[in-house]
Amino acid sequence: MSSASPKALDQPTVEIATGTYRVASTLIKVQTEGREELQNLTGLVRDFVKSSGIRAGSVIVSSLHTTSGVFINEWQDALIHDVKAYFAQAINKDVYYRHNDPAWSDCDRHNADSHLRSLILGTSLALPVADGDVVLGEWQSIIMAEFDGPRERSIRIQAMGIGEK
Repeated sequence: MSSASPKALDQPTVEIATGTYRVASTLIKVQTEGREELQNLTGLVRDFVKSSGIRAGSVIVSSLHTTSGVFINEWQDALIHDVKAYFAQAINKDVYYRHNDPAWSDCDRHNADSHLRSLILGTSLALPVADGDVVLGEWQSIIMAEFDGPRERSIRIQAMGIGEK
């Protein structure tokens, strides 16, 4: 066990942005093909932020559904397979859920597992914007998880912050 603690920078970096405060928002539609799939939204979000004119601030990415989610992780084929397998094992589709039982619920989609998977992931992300781009780590991607497709999904992207003068 290491006793090392995080180290602060000797000289903290302070960036002050000047310009006009802006809010830009869009709704994108994502068509899914399978009941469970992952889609990489990184390019769409980056393109929107760049076109918004916002140089410094934040961007929020939100799924407008209770059976899909958004998260950050590496977009790599083997890992994508593992993420899907994890959800299938962690929340089994074929066990009894009241939500799927007509005696308790009027839902005919039998998608309780989809709701629970979305609950684990969450439906929104907030990310920093600097120099007119989304700030992501080297291997980070913005990923949408479909748990109850195929369907057309709505994703709201809203960027806010200081824009160009």
